[in-house]
Amino acid sequence: MKPFFEYNWQVRQEWYRWCEELKEEELLQQRTGGAGGILQTLFHIIDVEWSWIRRMQGRPDPAENFEDFSSLQLIRELDAHYHSEVATFVEAWEKQMEHNVLVEALPDGRVSQDTWGEIMRHLIAHEIHHMGQLSVWSREVGKKPISANVIGRGLV
Repeated sequence: MKPFFEYNWQVRQEWYRWCEELKEEELLQQRTGGAGGILQTLFHIIDVEWSWIRRMQGRPDPAENFEDFSSLQLIRELDAHYHSEVATFVEAWEKQMEHNVLVEALPDGRVSQDTWGEIMRHLIAHEIHHMGQLSVWSREVGKKPISANVIGRGLV
């Protein structure tokens, strides 16, 4: 599981560098699909990853608003701020954590029970899903997308 988090983090950094070549208006433009636009999707990826990790740790999950982080620089700073906490959790992952259960009350009164292993896999798939959306948008703006290739990244 750890190598796929590392993969996502590497690819995310590559997308940030890719974003440097676009004007801010292009990064903020609302698009079809994803979480709204390029920067908003990157914000969403970071926020979801951090939020689930904090909830598994039993820590508060303060709500962040995209409007407070609506530039590439602010998104990168937010990512760097949260990354150490997320990476520490991922690096400390042990097989027995797989079956820990996160129990949460949902807004409609139901109770959700998800294993930590399922949540971690969701986080990996969630980011990969949104990177696919960024790839589609990159073609729309006439740029080559970041490679999704896992091979050759030195993850093993």
